[in-house]
Amino acid sequence: MNCRHCGARVKLTLVDLGTAPPSNAYLTQARLQAPEKWFPLKVLVCEHCWLVQTEDFTQVKELFDPDYAYFSSFSSSWLAHAERYAAQLTSQLNLGAASHVVEVAANDGYLLQFFKNRDIPCTGIEPTASTAAAARLKGISIVEEFFGTNLAREMTARGMQADLMAANNVLAHVPDINDFVAGFAILLKPQGVATFEFPHLLNLIAENQFDTIYHEHFSYLSLTAVESIFTANGLRIFDVQEHTTHGGSLRVFAQRADSGVRPRTSQVDDLLQRERATGITRLEYYARFQGHAEKVKYDFLAFLLEAKRGGRSVAGYGAAAKGNTLMNYAGIRADLISFVVDRNPAKQGKFLPGSRIAIVDENHLRQHKPDYVVILPWNLKTEVREQLQYVKAWGGKFVTAVPVLEVSS
Repeated sequence: MNCRHCGARVKLTLVDLGTAPPSNAYLTQARLQAPEKWFPLKVLVCEHCWLVQTEDFTQVKELFDPDYAYFSSFSSSWLAHAERYAAQLTSQLNLGAASHVVEVAANDGYLLQFFKNRDIPCTGIEPTASTAAAARLKGISIVEEFFGTNLAREMTARGMQADLMAANNVLAHVPDINDFVAGFAILLKPQGVATFEFPHLLNLIAENQFDTIYHEHFSYLSLTAVESIFTANGLRIFDVQEHTTHGGSLRVFAQRADSGVRPRTSQVDDLLQRERATGITRLEYYARFQGHAEKVKYDFLAFLLEAKRGGRSVAGYGAAAKGNTLMNYAGIRADLISFVVDRNPAKQGKFLPGSRIAIVDENHLRQHKPDYVVILPWNLKTEVREQLQYVKAWGGKFVTAVPVLEVSS
């Protein structure tokens, strides 16, 4: 295939995770009777611009359908992160009643509600009907479309240019990354600011976070690749921050290349240099990742098989996309993990794609008292452990599989 950004031929493999269904394609009881679509899940590295990307097999509308069930507001730590962002950017950019904030991939209004509460006009762009409806219930104006240059021009023509544009955990989700980024250069006001948050490729590789790879993530991003993409599409990076969210993320600050006036901070060049020193632009940097993913798979399977032979029960917590990658890569089914608990009512009563393990509410956990609870969204393990303190009362233990197998009380 050719690189989604620069068009160069892409041949270098980072990891091959076999095949899997889309990670957010949760199954209803009726759909259990029908076949599922499975696609190869292989990630390649462009040796020209160093964009890491999934091989092309799926269409975006197959991944983000009207029943898309990821709702951001079910994580209290992510809500707190969003509220801090709103407070900081409101102060930093002097946003007020005459300003306009636009969030691309607004989801259920988890972020824009904090701008709305400050009486700052805001608009969300969200193509999935389920989350868009939830955002509207919060009183947030939603444009229910996929974002790109066409929509940016339409909104600009309607006088909807933005002082601030936010794009949290969406840059990796877009198949046409050039068109997506170019849309920001159109919709931003001349002195406007855009921020992009995404998991950092350095953390993915260093922490063996292979389960964050799934079809909905078309790209796995370094600052090196993002600067190339932004420069080619009318944006200029002027600052970058590192955050602990999603296992280690970057928040990149950008402005229009033709009119932005903010000076570039030293943090940008420092991080670019650290990426180069770590090996982002060297082939050998990517060579061992496959073996590390396989070790997690085998260690996790060995743990589950030992628990099964010992008559101990295992449940999962968090019907997260990353958990589905792990389950399907390891070939885990309901004989090894009986059920998965999730707080999101939109997922309860459904079944995980591929493994077809039942998703239930938290009462199920209290009733069945499993010996082990596998925390599938390991990036939220501190939050989940605090929420499930009562598991210790019956001697239950917590398990995470990534980056290495860990069992704790």
